[in-house]
Amino acid sequence: MELLPIFLKLQGRPCLVVGAGNIAAPKIASLLRAGGAVTVVAPAARPEVEQWAHAGELAWHQREFTPSDLDGIFLVITGTDVQAINHTVAEEARARHILCNSIDDPPDCDFFYPSVVRRGELQIAISTAGKSPALAQRLREELDALLPEDSGTWLDRLGETRARMMQVYPLSEDRKRALHLLARRETCEPATCPVQQTLDKLLQSTAHQSLEKDQP
Repeated sequence: MELLPIFLKLQGRPCLVVGAGNIAAPKIASLLRAGGAVTVVAPAARPEVEQWAHAGELAWHQREFTPSDLDGIFLVITGTDVQAINHTVAEEARARHILCNSIDDPPDCDFFYPSVVRRGELQIAISTAGKSPALAQRLREELDALLPEDSGTWLDRLGETRARMMQVYPLSEDRKRALHLLARRETCEPATCPVQQTLDKLLQSTAHQSLEKDQP
């Protein structure tokens, strides 16, 4: 079965995590990082999960899972140390058409967590469809070693320049070529980039024309 690789917006969406121990805690952290509205159901929790609950970053129900916990939920992750409980959660989620990830149990997963290389908002995700997390981790380590540490900062500058470019370049093959040239870091550092310099001149010309129009 071929998987669809996507990056999912979770900001404000209700997410449920069943379990709050060593297995589930990293997944809780990832949901919080993505802005999900997280509810945790577990009789006990790791100290960091308790801290997040006390700080109001998530809601923690200190008890066992019940099917009604899935009411209104967009996505669920189950990561208890009891496989039967994880399977029950996955079955209940499927019956309600809710996306579910049962950690370390591929048959009960609608999606898989990839290994991720991060540099700011730049993310490179690697998945083996649950067949070999160890291979995904090794590839992540190799890519992490290759990717410059300031790639996230570079991406931020690239995004700012692209937004400025969209203001002055009409949709055309010229704009497409300029955007591709801009993404070539080896030839387009901001201080010397010909695209940046041309863009600055265009913006200055546009601003000058606007001032002339505004004059009586």
